[in-house]
Amino acid sequence: MNQPSFSSRRILRPVRPWFVWLSLLLALVANLMPLGRADWLPDWCALVLCFWCVREPLRVGMGAAFVAGLLMDVGYGSLMGQHALAYVLMAYAATRLSRRILWFGPLQQSLHVLPMLVGTQCVMLMVRLLADAEFPGAAYFVGALIATLLWHPISFVLLLPQYRPENKDENRPI
Repeated sequence: MNQPSFSSRRILRPVRPWFVWLSLLLALVANLMPLGRADWLPDWCALVLCFWCVREPLRVGMGAAFVAGLLMDVGYGSLMGQHALAYVLMAYAATRLSRRILWFGPLQQSLHVLPMLVGTQCVMLMVRLLADAEFPGAAYFVGALIATLLWHPISFVLLLPQYRPENKDENRPI
């Protein structure tokens, strides 16, 4: 097993709870923007929720996933519980695999995240098909692939507030 490089082993400050919840709220708003239901749009809420379930499994978990899923169901006007079920299952998988995923570099992390995001899409698709909806086609999964490609940039952006400053300030204890 490859050890992470020194640059990825930087010491991070503890994440502030308000930043976690703000990022989840912004992801929810990004999902609910009236851009239409294009297949190429990633599920921002699932991506950010997966990130925080991997990075902070004690702070963000299945409860947050359930609430975010219900808000997505209400926002999209879809079957109540469709997103909630998919997000809860994804949060469970992300929480269970969080220690393993964090050992890998960004590319390998995204390869671990891909099945979770595709699985989330599959659960939502199965619920829709059980409710007599039509199969949307294979293009339905393109959003999960794009979200996987965005894993590293999103990780970088969401971890920015936690990085320690390069120059040491003598007046600051950290």
